[in-house]
Amino acid sequence: METIKKIRQKAKANPKKIVLPEYDEKRTQEAVKIIQGEGIADITVLSPDKISPQEKEKYIAEYYEMHKAKDIDMDSVRKLFSDTLYSAAMMTREGKFDGFVAGASHTTPDVARAAIRCLGIDERITIASSSFIMTVPDCVYGDDGTFIFADCGIIPEPTSRQLAYIALAASTLAGKVLDITPRIAFLSYSTSGSSKGRGVDKIKESVELFREIAPQILVDGEIQVDAAIVPEVTKIKYPDSPIGGRANILIFPNLEAGNISYKLVERLAKARALGPLLMGLTKPCSDLSRGCSAEDIVDCVAVTAIRAQ
Repeated sequence: METIKKIRQKAKANPKKIVLPEYDEKRTQEAVKIIQGEGIADITVLSPDKISPQEKEKYIAEYYEMHKAKDIDMDSVRKLFSDTLYSAAMMTREGKFDGFVAGASHTTPDVARAAIRCLGIDERITIASSSFIMTVPDCVYGDDGTFIFADCGIIPEPTSRQLAYIALAASTLAGKVLDITPRIAFLSYSTSGSSKGRGVDKIKESVELFREIAPQILVDGEIQVDAAIVPEVTKIKYPDSPIGGRANILIFPNLEAGNISYKLVERLAKARALGPLLMGLTKPCSDLSRGCSAEDIVDCVAVTAIRAQ
């Protein structure tokens, strides 16, 4: 797909240091061959023998100091660092690497916790969330079949404020990685007042908040997905829509909707789904679906590298 080729080319233009902590995962090993062969990133597979005992003790002590106010004990911290995931995150924090990618053999909560606790939250975004870059073959919607879906992996029931900042993070990702102009749709079962309910009210409030924090970005909502992405439907349902059925960033009302939607599009429309890309942190990182392929790892490394450029 053209979007994937562009992402890899952009990563290769300024290779960054990316670490993969899942050293014993076959798909990781396959991905590394491709990454090195194409020059996509300066890649390190972090096996335990690459972390000296002194270095590991330093990270354990630093992590304990960062979180001891939360009643965590040293034995619990040592247990976390028995896995290379937390060392990779701490190494990224200190600048030894520019980003990390994991999730082929870890759950999303495992990867997200390591990222949030080690990297910390970006003060401008204020929350951690996630998104997928979706590329749909033979599709005229979005940006020639390319979309960003958010949040699909982190926040189960986001508030209005959280939805607004999820959209802000997704719009930043769109510009940085895809070089596209964001056109954001806050999705609902209602289009411009066609239905009522607490969920609709939440989406309306989210849009108002987003317009306050990012007035320069094109946004609409509450809006149904067909009216958001199909211009012909928009003309019937909502002819005054500012995005005119051309949304390329879809903000879902909750995690269930986002997670179900990306998996349906991936499987039924044979789309590529890159992510979950963790957003709102001080350094770039990406989770992976445990059902990912080696090519998925390659492309998430490429996206993470671009975000670090």
